[in-house]
Amino acid sequence: MSPRPAAVGDVHDLAAAMPHVTVVHGKSGNAVYQVGGKSFVFFRTPRPDARDPATGEKYDDVIVFWVGSPEEKDALVRDDTSPYFTTPHFDGHPSVLLRASRLHEISRDELAELVSDAWLAQASKRRGEQWLAEHGLL
Repeated sequence: MSPRPAAVGDVHDLAAAMPHVTVVHGKSGNAVYQVGGKSFVFFRTPRPDARDPATGEKYDDVIVFWVGSPEEKDALVRDDTSPYFTTPHFDGHPSVLLRASRLHEISRDELAELVSDAWLAQASKRRGEQWLAEHGLL
């Protein structure tokens, strides 16, 4: 594990390293990491709901991470100093957003936890329990 700042390459490396992962690409070539056909991390294309408040330009670097519960989502997005956010488009959706340009604000360790939690949120119960047991977390 590393306390160094996270980077975009780490998102790809960590997501791809989880078991039973496939990578598909969206129409724009954006990476979508899936387990059992369910997305758990994906690089989102620019959308009108995520804009720079100063310029109005659509963010072109948003990464979506699934979370296990509304409480987990709330804990991540409620702190205004945190790089995690959401938009009205994701109201009620079990995910948080993070701009690639702000990844350096979290450590690689925190990113590893975020990715594994995202994977656990979408993996089958059996796969999740097996992974947790293999990592001494069950």
